[in-house]
Amino acid sequence: MKKAFRPAFAVTIPVLCGYLFIGFAFGVMLRDIGYTSPWAFLTSLTVYAGSGQYLLVSLLAANASLVTVAFMTLLLNCRHIFYGLSFLETFHQMGHAKWYMIFSLTDETYSLLCSLKTPENVDPNAMRLWIAMLDHSYWIFGSVIGAIIGGVLPFDSTGIDFAMTSLFTVIFIEQWMSTKQHIPAFLGLGAAAISLALLGPDNFILPAMLAICVMLVSLRGRLAKEVAQ
Repeated sequence: MKKAFRPAFAVTIPVLCGYLFIGFAFGVMLRDIGYTSPWAFLTSLTVYAGSGQYLLVSLLAANASLVTVAFMTLLLNCRHIFYGLSFLETFHQMGHAKWYMIFSLTDETYSLLCSLKTPENVDPNAMRLWIAMLDHSYWIFGSVIGAIIGGVLPFDSTGIDFAMTSLFTVIFIEQWMSTKQHIPAFLGLGAAAISLALLGPDNFILPAMLAICVMLVSLRGRLAKEVAQ
């Protein structure tokens, strides 16, 4: 487990830079509606939903019902269902740690796990677990610091949510450069673009994810052969 910490930390550095900043903004926004740092810590520890926590701030400010919160969170984070499907066998091999891996599978953690290259003499499962825990700790730390500083210094959070888009872009470029097989990327981009054009920004994610899953399953044999070569 100790051997896996250093390589895991190295691959999570981009997420560290992004999560500290984005988590900080969440903490500031939460503080703005009256919730102090213990609430920021508890929310990031137990919810840990990234964009879902940004939505939570708006719902809390509007005194939304639990039913509304649950429904809106499901719609926003339904893509995580598809993330988990691709790691069913991998997580099953991790014993009791699989429950935490399922819980902590954010967009960024999923991206890192998909492109993970484990050094020799390092347990792949241990490295996966470290990546998940480190990413989670970055988010918690950023949230708490944001809630603390937000109560002392004025902070304008306008446009801060674009930082998450920037982080996705960096991870996508890194994955693109680390592999010669770009068919999955083109399929994903194409499905997302068509779904966005037909359904608009509010409804395109779920259909796009379904289309991507169908295409990848259909081409699984071919893609596996090309990767092996």
